[in-house]
Amino acid sequence: DDLGQALFVRDNRTVTLTEAGEELRVFAQQTLLQYQQLRHTIDQQGPSLSGELHIFCSVTAAYSHLPPILDRFRAEHPSVEIKLTTGDAADAMEKVVTGEADLAIAGKPETLPGAVAFSMLENLAVVLIAPALPCPVRNQVSVEKPDWSTVPFIMADQGPVRRRIELWFRRNKISNPMIYATVGGHEAMVSMVALGCGVALLPEVVLENSPEPVRNRVMILERSDEKTPFELGVCAQKKRLHEPLIEAFWRILPNHK
Repeated sequence: DDLGQALFVRDNRTVTLTEAGEELRVFAQQTLLQYQQLRHTIDQQGPSLSGELHIFCSVTAAYSHLPPILDRFRAEHPSVEIKLTTGDAADAMEKVVTGEADLAIAGKPETLPGAVAFSMLENLAVVLIAPALPCPVRNQVSVEKPDWSTVPFIMADQGPVRRRIELWFRRNKISNPMIYATVGGHEAMVSMVALGCGVALLPEVVLENSPEPVRNRVMILERSDEKTPFELGVCAQKKRLHEPLIEAFWRILPNHK
């Protein structure tokens, strides 16, 4: 009745399929075969992954780099629960080493711990920033050749960004820099520069993802050259890469090995 066609002809002794009935029989056989093939494929893949995956990254990375990765992962493994913790980017590598996080987004250190695997996401530009609003610090850096030894600096307390500013000091032959403050968290460094406390060297992506009122109070003095890229990537313990959840996450990374 739903098809609006007679599917068979019946008399007292026999039942015969009509042309429409024969077409429906073929369609039903094909549909059943496709269903069986689908079930076989699903069975071959095994049960879908489930459980918790603990990820650590900075607030900036949670905005700038994590969302597209999570979109791909959740599309393939919707039953996995993501536990995200944000904090100082300089702590990311340690969180993985100690097992506090399964995975972390981190800047690659000069010497990568032997037990850690690293999959690069992007080479980040590093910028030297200063207050944009009128203040003593802006006056100091606005001259043609600033006396950097008298300019207050906001520094990361540890991690790759800390080593970058130390390298910058050496290149500029600043043996005794004026340190206004050492800060945990790159986002806080931007805020302190915006308040006129000093200048800071950090990844440009941190500035780009800062709130607009803060970003508008900061100006870029210089960008780092490409000879010393700041590598951002995902890290995990090598010995855990075979674990199903970590392996599945690692596989969807753009440069996984």
